[in-house]
Order: sequence, then C-alpha cells, then structure tokens
Amino acid sequence: MALSDRLSLVNPSEIRKLFDLAQGVEGLISLGIGEPDFDTPEHIREYAKEALDRGMTHYSPNAGIMMLREALAWKLKKQNGIDADPKTQIMVTVGANQALLMGLATFLRDGEEVLISGPMFVSYAPAVILAGGKPVEVPTYEENEFRLSVEDLEKHVTEKTRALIINTPNNPTGAVLTRNDLEEIGNFAVEHDLIVFSDEVYEHFVYDGARNHSIASLDGMFERTITINGFSKTFAMTGWRLGFVAAPEWIIERMTRFQMYNATCPVTFAQYAAAKALKDERSWKAVEEMRREYERRRNLVWKRLNEMGLPTLKPKGAFYIFPRIRDTGLSSKEFSELMLLQAKVAVVPGSAFGSAGEGYIRISYATAYEKLEEAMDRMEKVLREKKLV
Repeated sequence: MALSDRLSLVNPSEIRKLFDLAQGVEGLISLGIGEPDFDTPEHIREYAKEALDRGMTHYSPNAGIMMLREALAWKLKKQNGIDADPKTQIMVTVGANQALLMGLATFLRDGEEVLISGPMFVSYAPAVILAGGKPVEVPTYEENEFRLSVEDLEKHVTEKTRALIINTPNNPTGAVLTRNDLEEIGNFAVEHDLIVFSDEVYEHFVYDGARNHSIASLDGMFERTITINGFSKTFAMTGWRLGFVAAPEWIIERMTRFQMYNATCPVTFAQYAAAKALKDERSWKAVEEMRREYERRRNLVWKRLNEMGLPTLKPKGAFYIFPRIRDTGLSSKEFSELMLLQAKVAVVPGSAFGSAGEGYIRISYATAYEKLEEAMDRMEKVLREKKLV
C-alpha cells in the first residue's frame, strides 16, 4: 500500500477538530492543548542568541551536533540509568513525534501489529498505520490507576505482534508505571521478542513521591528499546521542535538515514541551546519550579472535579487529569461540546485517545491557576443547571 493510501486511513486529530469548533468562542478558557503555559527560560533563549551570533545557521550532521548528543548521553546516564554511545546510539530529531514514525519505519513490515497502551496519545495509532503496521489498543482501567499490566497485554498479543508502545508518565491519564510494572512488561517483551517504544516526554513531572523509571535501564532491555524524549515539555520548548532518541546502533543508523531524506537535520542553533541547557543548573531549577506549580494546579482541579460530582483519580504524573463523565449520561464528545458551548471551557473528549478513553475527558492543567479556578466554576455551574450530577 502506498503512503498516499495510508494517509487516507488516518483521520485528523479529534483535539484539532474541537479547537476548530472553538474558534470564535468569546471568553473561552482552553484546558485542551497539552502545552506548558510557561515561556522557555530566559537563559536558554540567550544560548540560542549566542549560537546565532556564532554563525550556527548551517546544516548540522543528520543525527544532530555531537555537542548535544554528548550532553544527552550524560543526561541519560545520570537521570535515567541508560548507557548510550553518543556517536552511534543517540540521535536528535525534529520533535519527539517525528521519532515515533521514523523508529517504526526501521523494522515494521506490512501488517505487523503494534500493541499500544490505551487511552493513548493521538499520534501513536496514525504513526503505526503510516509505517505500514496495524495498531492494537490494549485498554487500561481506572481500577488499576490506568497502569498497563501484563495481564492486559496477554489478551492482545498474537504471532503478528512486533512491537509495544508505552508512555509513562501518561498522556492523557497521568498514570505512572512503577519499576515492578516495567520489569514485568520487559519480561513480556523478551518472551514475545518485541521492540518497545518508551515515550518519556513527561518524565520530570511526577508527584506524591512517584518516580519515572526508564525501561531501557533494566537488564537486557536497551537492545530492544527505543527511548523517545524531548525538550518541549521539560524546558517549555514546544516551538523549538527538538526531540531525541536512544536506541541500539542499527536502529539509530536507519533512523538517521530516514532523517537524511526527511528533515535533513534539526535546527542547528536550537541544538546548541539545548546542549548548553542540559548542563546548566538553572534549567533544572526551572523544571522543578514548573513541577511544583503543576502539582499545585493538579491539587486544585482534582479537588474541584470530585466536589462537583465527576469521580477523578489523582494523577501521579504529566499535566493532565482524566475525570470520569460517564455517569452524566453523555458521551465524551457530547460532554466536551456542552462545556465548550455552555461553559466556554474547552476540554478534550476521552474518545480522542482511543476506545478506552470513552466515558472520560482530558483536562490539561498547564494553564494559570486563576483560569483553572474560573473554569471549574463554569463547569460546575453548567452541570448543576443541567442536573447532570
């Protein structure tokens, strides 16, 4: 099947559809798009200016400048327990999203299946389809804090299964897999000879004593894991479009070849700024300040949602919360449209994240505390007026 045929199988994101509908709604409070409301820290912006002044406006190597890859090797070793050679096992990508498609393209054959923990980030299934594979959603459940289990996986694995995508901390649920979870998932991957994609873009935003663990750091797992991460969430650098990957040499070589004929390379002066940022203590101080503020906002939204009659787990990571709206009698799309049109609050229907998301909505608390308070007031008012809770 040609790529043009596969594109016809991929629908536009439900999130984007919602925000098309939101255009022109006066006084709208958006709790939809998963983007930090913080600006990139000033010292990182200054590093980019420094790079421009030094003339770093030319192509970089396809896999990224060595300065950044070496800084990433240092970061991965220190923070994630992953030993990766910056020359052959690390590459820089144009955002983390690009890494997913390029990674799948290195090994996936037509019709092979990829297990995806659901509810799932909106890009996962389309990336599998575009790479020629078949996405298989593996539902997770509120009763288990939306954490993926081997019992869930065993119900969906077949002879055609080639890979598994996990995301911890999770978008949209905020679930965080424990080390024991990852050890069991790792054993499952070995048993079924699967390649694991581990999306860890929210790794630094964890709460209540939770910790991010990288599955590639476990014994024997680096050789079958593609660890995907980026700078968009960690350093509030969404518009800079910088991601990175750590993986076995054969995968990096093929991904680099793909990038050679795709984007050529990530932006050179942005790479310099990211390399400097990784080794600058001010960057990590800024990350911790953002984490604390997200936690404060999470506590507010969690409390208010439960008080207004929407049962909600307290997420342990990322900056999303996933309240259950099933008891209102509305579908997730109906609920989202009601909030948009009546409360002037944009939330995302859980169905946008796969069938396992139906009956829930996603709220991003990456917006100002005062706006979150106002949004909760508006939502509660509409729910009371409509007698939905």
